[in-house]
Amino acid sequence: MPSYGVIRAGLEALYFSGAHHALGTMFGGVGAILTMHHVRPARRDSFQPNRILEIEADYLDAVIVHLRRRGVDLVSMDEVHDRLVSRQFDRRFAALTFDDAYLDNLQHALPILKKHGAPFALYVATSFPDRLGELWWVSLERVIANTERLVIEIDGVSRFFHVASAGDKMSAFNEVYWWLRGFEDEDRLRRTVRDLCARYGVDPHAACRDLCMDWAQIGKMAAEPLCTIGAHTINHPILSKWPAEKVRTEMKRSVEVLADSLGQQPEHFAYPFGDASAADAREFEIAEKLGFKTAVTTRPDVLRPEHGERLMSLPRISLNGHFQAVRYVDVLMSGVPFALQRALGGKAA
Repeated sequence: MPSYGVIRAGLEALYFSGAHHALGTMFGGVGAILTMHHVRPARRDSFQPNRILEIEADYLDAVIVHLRRRGVDLVSMDEVHDRLVSRQFDRRFAALTFDDAYLDNLQHALPILKKHGAPFALYVATSFPDRLGELWWVSLERVIANTERLVIEIDGVSRFFHVASAGDKMSAFNEVYWWLRGFEDEDRLRRTVRDLCARYGVDPHAACRDLCMDWAQIGKMAAEPLCTIGAHTINHPILSKWPAEKVRTEMKRSVEVLADSLGQQPEHFAYPFGDASAADAREFEIAEKLGFKTAVTTRPDVLRPEHGERLMSLPRISLNGHFQAVRYVDVLMSGVPFALQRALGGKAA
């Protein structure tokens, strides 16, 4: 995986060379779905492995202003569906989406969205407002942040990580995170993180309580006319690691819980994690059979006309906390970085 420095250099090269503009008519598609998680002030911590999931409110504000100045229509997910199905492509469009229902979305994102009258979708994993969810990637961050020496059994061998510096902590986090993501059994993944939390004094449910909205706060968001509530499963699992019937139950039950709790039936879905290793053809078929209007991945790409026939596997472009420059939005929405990725052997969205 390229470093953030390499990615940034590539974005800068495409922007300042004008290649994104010259090739955008070929690869820019008809619009895009932008995905975000946290919107909050920058943290000062030197160790922030999950920073990719955080943007600042001023950046969100600047992106909205910039897109509208570029003549891009900001639309709801219902409108994304309708434009793709009806092939209404006379104007480029973008949808703003937020995953996991973090409290900072209410505190920092909502005022900006209301100021600009910008529609948005909020995808809710229902165990989070129930305070039963496990944001295990945050728990892993907290374990490593709170120690200078980490011991973990990896593939039957005890591994010792000296994690006194921020760089050492980051290296350890990346190795352990991707080792966990490689488990075929997600129950094993979660047991491993719970064990780490127990040994290093971290409450595995604290991140959920600290960071996520409760039902009353989600209800406040849902009451906003600009807001579309979408389903995001119950437990935020890596669906590809679960049996098909359990996947179906996670999707279906999350809709039922949201409908019971908020009085509105979600018609849109976001796959947790959402990359090709987390959701693929089986999950897309289940989502379609459950009757969702759209289902979004995190596979990076713009929307193209053919996505009107692939509504259960829509790509999204992440607004990444490491690349908070408005000019990068132009580059990403040109579609050129994703076309280059496909040309180099990356999987198409």
